[in-house]
Amino acid sequence: MTPTPTLQELIENVKADASGSDALQLLAQASRTVAEFEEVGDALLGHFVDHCRQSGQSWSEISTALGVSKQAAHKRYSLGAPTFERFTPRARAALGRAADEARGLGHGFVGTEHLLLALFEPPESVAARVLSESGVARAAAQEQILMVMERGTNTDEQVRPFTVRAVAALRDAVEEALQQGHNYIGTEHILLALSREGDAVAPRVLAALGVSRDDVSHRVVQILAGYKTD
Repeated sequence: MTPTPTLQELIENVKADASGSDALQLLAQASRTVAEFEEVGDALLGHFVDHCRQSGQSWSEISTALGVSKQAAHKRYSLGAPTFERFTPRARAALGRAADEARGLGHGFVGTEHLLLALFEPPESVAARVLSESGVARAAAQEQILMVMERGTNTDEQVRPFTVRAVAALRDAVEEALQQGHNYIGTEHILLALSREGDAVAPRVLAALGVSRDDVSHRVVQILAGYKTD
């Protein structure tokens, strides 16, 4: 079995990767390291849960292996991404680009960070306009992402469709649309979901860039009102 890094080894890695030796710089790097472990860990568990399901294992067996209750395992890992019939063509295209973004960064999974990068195109989409009007450039977003998640080494064409947190964000996008009385899910609803406070990479990146959910919501309303009056 490959040995797990010891605490001391992790501490030394944080010191080596930090931008300086100041206590706050070290803490920030430690936070980024933990976030990366969490994202990769979600993808790792999701991959093997999927493998177990495809192999015919029951949720009782899977929950026993995970050391959690059957209800907890089923709730976290059985929720696939929502069906995409009500997603607009641009929103569906963004989901496809997210996989391309993951491959481009050498990641073997599609997380919230890849969904965020995918929303910068096309520039006329509502999400891209909100990001632009918020002063957020794609390069700046990717730079922030790479401060949390380093480039990976995955060279496979295939990537795991969505991490647990990415699936949750897509379900939140459906909820955002319903709350606004919309009968479709567009790029703006995905961005609203990604801007909700949380531990996933995308909301952390948006917060670091000075973008809040309230700001996104305000700009979305303004843009959509413009569409209605044009």
